[in-house]
Amino acid sequence: MALILPVEGVSPQFGNDCFLAPNATVVGDVIMGDQCSVWFNAVVRGDVNSIRMGNKVNVQDGAVLHATYQKTKTIIGNYVSIGHNAIVHGCTLHDNVLVGMGAIVMDNAVVHSNSIIAAGAVVLEGTIVQAGSIYAGVPARKVKDISEALISGEIDRIANNYIRYAGWFKEQP
Repeated sequence: MALILPVEGVSPQFGNDCFLAPNATVVGDVIMGDQCSVWFNAVVRGDVNSIRMGNKVNVQDGAVLHATYQKTKTIIGNYVSIGHNAIVHGCTLHDNVLVGMGAIVMDNAVVHSNSIIAAGAVVLEGTIVQAGSIYAGVPARKVKDISEALISGEIDRIANNYIRYAGWFKEQP
């Protein structure tokens, strides 16, 4: 069973049909929308500031969501996939965003809709990621505009697949 803990009297809140892996950790001021999933060894730590997640967000294995005390909140839109071992810290991810495996998105960064943060990229503090673009590298920079095929073929596909994967675990006795 996932580790779910209150912090200073504030407990996480979950929407309908969410999946939390048995060793996922969700603590404090976290509000999660419908059909979200938090996978194995992932941490959603709303202890020092709030974390808000829209619908159909998946936080994949080993990822960490956090914020900065009295400075930055973490706000995540709908249909967002946060890849394995990514770090999302005190930033805003709008709708239809894919954060690749091992990527880092720092405080006060804003990732606009229909964007991809490439695997291993480091989005520095205060960076504004343009809508409909791919950012890669260290530090992350725009490498190209995103096509409709990538939006539906990657961003939408991954978000929807994680809803399916969560269903496999919910069916277990």
